[in-house]
Amino acid sequence: MDSVPSEQTPFEAASAHTSRLARQYQALLDQSTPFVTYRWIGTGVFLLLFFFRILLAQGWYIVAYALGIYLLNLFLAFLQPKFDPSNEAIDSEMEDGTAGSLPTKQDEEFKPFIRRLPEFKFWHAATRAVAISFTCSWFEIFNVPVFWPILVMYWFILFVLTMRKQIQHMIKYRYVPFTFGKAKYGKPSTS
Repeated sequence: MDSVPSEQTPFEAASAHTSRLARQYQALLDQSTPFVTYRWIGTGVFLLLFFFRILLAQGWYIVAYALGIYLLNLFLAFLQPKFDPSNEAIDSEMEDGTAGSLPTKQDEEFKPFIRRLPEFKFWHAATRAVAISFTCSWFEIFNVPVFWPILVMYWFILFVLTMRKQIQHMIKYRYVPFTFGKAKYGKPSTS
């Protein structure tokens, strides 16, 4: 007997097509993983194209502001450790009132610096955000009239307020966060 090939429903065909596209996209992401510098250069060029689009069109400032806030949020997550020793000391407070501390002896547990947001996820989310913002800048519905100098000033104030702790930490410990591998520390300053 000849078996009749089963016909796919439109939903199954669309599902198979989207899963094939998702696999191809993931394969491209996997291939781009070792090329850190080139990935960031590409994202930087794409961001510059977006800025030129905003400057030439003289609009879509709210889209640029939202992108700036989102990128600032991603950057903060990239700089912060996944396990904060100060929060863990509060969480691991003993019944007698003493708190756990950082390892000081050879046999105590050592937790290396692990970022809350890994570099690849930071790059991927930033690139997607720039692509979405660039796409939004071509639709008039997103061109909300705002006084852009106030948005710029507010973004800088927000940047200083949110980065104050990280900047103080980087100055005190001579922390270099952009090694994209392990965090590098120098000798603590005496100030």
